[in-house]
Amino acid sequence: MEPMTFRAVADWEAWLADHHHTAGEAWLAIAKKGAATPTISAAEAGDVAICFGWIDSQRRGLDAEHFLQRYSPRRKGARWSQVNVDRAEALIAAGRMRPAGFRQIETAKSDGRWAAAYPPQRDAKTPDDLEAALVDNPAAAARFAALDKTARYSVILKLTSAPSAAARAKRLAALTDLLASGEPIPPPQVG
Repeated sequence: MEPMTFRAVADWEAWLADHHHTAGEAWLAIAKKGAATPTISAAEAGDVAICFGWIDSQRRGLDAEHFLQRYSPRRKGARWSQVNVDRAEALIAAGRMRPAGFRQIETAKSDGRWAAAYPPQRDAKTPDDLEAALVDNPAAAARFAALDKTARYSVILKLTSAPSAAARAKRLAALTDLLASGEPIPPPQVG
């Protein structure tokens, strides 16, 4: 799909109103700060996407004045971030949420994903079970303490995204072993 450029939020809303139920994705060219020709911002585009049950994902460079941002329908069972939960609640309060967005929210509330939204990196805390495992494994504890913020968040997110208590226990053991081994920590992934 060719990248699209919107100079007004209403134009992006109109495109999604016509295509949110049939299009698989949309790539938007978003102007960087100070660009000669402004566009809607990534935050504005993201708010509109949430209203229609879509979500932002990949970001790529385009040129000196723009980057590309991908938007697509939210996948079935996809986790919600607390940031997007808060944004959705603000959009509801402002009267901007559309039926497709409400459906995504109601589904997430009914299956527990809404209440289990993951925190942003700046607010992520080390879970108690991980703290206990690190106390029992000094090599893993030393490695965890030496990780940068992004790698720590990756470990925390992997653990807290487990779908069940049994899966969480298995992930905790695997993450502790990974930390103790000194192997590279994969980047954060939500799924």
